[in-house]
Amino acid sequence: MAEITLVDAVNQALAYAMRENENVVLLGEDVGVNGGVFRATNGLQESFGEERVLDTPLSETLIGGVAIGMAAQGLIPVAEIQFMGFAYPTIDQLLNHAARIRNRTRGRLTCPMVLRAPFGGGIGAPEHHCESTEALFAHIPGLRVVIPSSPERAYGLLLAAIRNPDPVVFLEPKRIYRLVKQRVPDDGEALPLDVCFVLRPGDDVSIVSWGAMIHDVVAAADQLALRGISAEIIDVATLKPLDVKTILESVNKTGRCVIVHEAALSGGWGAEIAARVAELGLMSLLAPVKRVTGYDTIMPLFRLEHLYMPSIDRITKAVNAVMEFA
Repeated sequence: MAEITLVDAVNQALAYAMRENENVVLLGEDVGVNGGVFRATNGLQESFGEERVLDTPLSETLIGGVAIGMAAQGLIPVAEIQFMGFAYPTIDQLLNHAARIRNRTRGRLTCPMVLRAPFGGGIGAPEHHCESTEALFAHIPGLRVVIPSSPERAYGLLLAAIRNPDPVVFLEPKRIYRLVKQRVPDDGEALPLDVCFVLRPGDDVSIVSWGAMIHDVVAAADQLALRGISAEIIDVATLKPLDVKTILESVNKTGRCVIVHEAALSGGWGAEIAARVAELGLMSLLAPVKRVTGYDTIMPLFRLEHLYMPSIDRITKAVNAVMEFA
């Protein structure tokens, strides 16, 4: 079995879902003829035809609205937004319609749609092409927000998202689209939504993260291990609804919690996790919860981008700081 990248895993999951269920349709800007800006849908229009892989006009509001209409009438649309920074017009549709249809109709209608978007920095892209504003979507009741951290996660979580009866925002960390490869069986096996994954057990500190930052966290944990610090790594995977139980179990064991995310500090999803840990796990904490995040500013252009992104050095310093508490 050949190893594949994260973007290949997305393509593989989409193809499996379309073979499995003829109601699955893809739509978005350039997803058909060009195969998407990152080639995540490459070859799918040739395989499944123009009626199931639709190139849309350059209108994110239209993409969101059409996807909701399709979902309400029995189709399973997977809509692509080229970059997360272009997704904000769809919030109107997602907040006012997609997230409310089940409640509004008392269960008569559901909205089984997926909104895919590449997100995050690290590829030297200009403004609007490197956003990490996942907390905006996670704040909306009725939406699931899912972020894979590897090819295996991307394949399994995307299949689960497509099979889910309610709307899912599926954010793909483009910095690792082609960074790592894994063997991913094309067997249609989904991974569970709404759970955190314990990537590495540890005893001294719980490091909680998601998406591309997981790879920096793993590298930091390797360095910490050389100093005798055992870090447990939690991949959140589904931000909303949040699997608080797994995080609390980890913090109860280690007594310390460091949260790492690329998004800006204020109002980031790390703040929600920190609040839950403080509210529900205060008596387990041996040190204050620490956050390592982006800054409260627009992502700078590529020459300064590395100064914005949480680094391995910043992660290890945060861990060392919480380890100073007895």
